[in-house]
Amino acid sequence: MDIQELQQAFSAVFNAEADATFFSPGRINLIGEHTDYNGGHVFPAAITIGTYGAARKRDDQTLRFYSANFEDLGIIEVDLNNLVFDKKDNWTNYAKGVLKFLKEAGHTIDFGMDIYVYGNIPNGAGLSSSASLELLIGIIAEELFALKLERIDLVKIGKQTENNFIGVNSGIMDQFAIGMGADNRAIYLDTNTLEYDLVPLDLGDNVIVIMNTNKRRELADSKYNERRSECEMAVEELNTVLDIKTLGELDAKAFDEYAYLIKDENRLKRARHAVLENQRTLEAREALAAGDLERFGRLVNASHVSLEHDYEVTGIELDTLAHTAWEQEGVLGARMTGAGFGGCGIAIVAKDKVDQFKENVGKIYTEKIGYAPDFYIAEVAGGSRVLSRK
Repeated sequence: MDIQELQQAFSAVFNAEADATFFSPGRINLIGEHTDYNGGHVFPAAITIGTYGAARKRDDQTLRFYSANFEDLGIIEVDLNNLVFDKKDNWTNYAKGVLKFLKEAGHTIDFGMDIYVYGNIPNGAGLSSSASLELLIGIIAEELFALKLERIDLVKIGKQTENNFIGVNSGIMDQFAIGMGADNRAIYLDTNTLEYDLVPLDLGDNVIVIMNTNKRRELADSKYNERRSECEMAVEELNTVLDIKTLGELDAKAFDEYAYLIKDENRLKRARHAVLENQRTLEAREALAAGDLERFGRLVNASHVSLEHDYEVTGIELDTLAHTAWEQEGVLGARMTGAGFGGCGIAIVAKDKVDQFKENVGKIYTEKIGYAPDFYIAEVAGGSRVLSRK
């Protein structure tokens, strides 16, 4: 969607001119899945698929929201002074949460806004459409009210919205990747300390193919919170002898020595995934830096195996995509990405084999699952930003 289309769409809905236009990306995670809330490392990247916005400041206390993705809902009106969660307000709850926490942090948002939103992230695909929207609303408020914000503050407010307003006990990776992304760079992030590096993403003659299961995934309703509490219980059991806050503090050797403290087989498997996935993420960064793409691909595969068997968050759709991808010519590696239970996988595929890859994987998936997957080339791009000003 270009800037002119955005402005025209805004005018058609609100019968006024937008003050500014915006873009907030989606994200993929190369490796390091379900490690962000376990105090480990993650390796995400912002992508060119995302959420577009156009907005103007009003002279009253009314917020008016319109999404081209939910046209049937029309304009949703909210009072700026009554920012509470209300199920009937649908997607605008994410926006309300961000504005509420910005105000609570002492930022002055003293007038309403008209906000138009259009996203080209496939709905429920696990490319983090909710975090993309949260950061979009954050930069709209930052621009229209000239807020003095560090980007990391917005990232944290996005996470706060997800955890304390929407009720999903997620980590900080999604908002961080979307807020801090950079062209042709992946973000190597220590979720314990928030120290990060922007790592050049040189995949040679390969591209990242997003594989969408087209099975919708509702994060808030998934077993996400259950997995998190299993890991927290494992930490408690380990702490009868050790002194750790998160599983990310352990390496494979230490975990091996103290795993006997974990009394339940499921908790043992969940904890083993969190520890070893963190190690794989460290090794994946080293492999990329050394230009060893084949090793990087093997680590990506190993991540899926662990998510399938130890963390048990994949399901038949994601497993079919990953397992079929592994068998294709020109594939370095493939895995699920995101929270799992549907959504998307990624595959690193030789450019000259992409068409053949899509055809073969699509055919096998459709035969087994009963409907077709979708494929997109993921281009790695910058974080949330203003596109134009009036």
